[in-house]
Amino acid sequence: MKRLLLVFALLGFLVLNEPLMAQCSICTKTAQQLGQKPAKGLNSGILYLMFAPFAIVGFVGYRWWKNNK
Repeated sequence: MKRLLLVFALLGFLVLNEPLMAQCSICTKTAQQLGQKPAKGLNSGILYLMFAPFAIVGFVGYRWWKNNK
């Protein structure tokens, strides 16, 4: 369990610290109009909101796999 938690923490750290492009065309246009610093905040917010459902589904899948094993 500690290893799985370490993997999720490492992936979260890498995803949130890497400068990434906007996730959709509307977000790209908005980010271009805001400027550099607010655009980074917008992209970080998008990635943060994206990470939560993946973490929940991953946890449920892991528990299901562990119980059926």
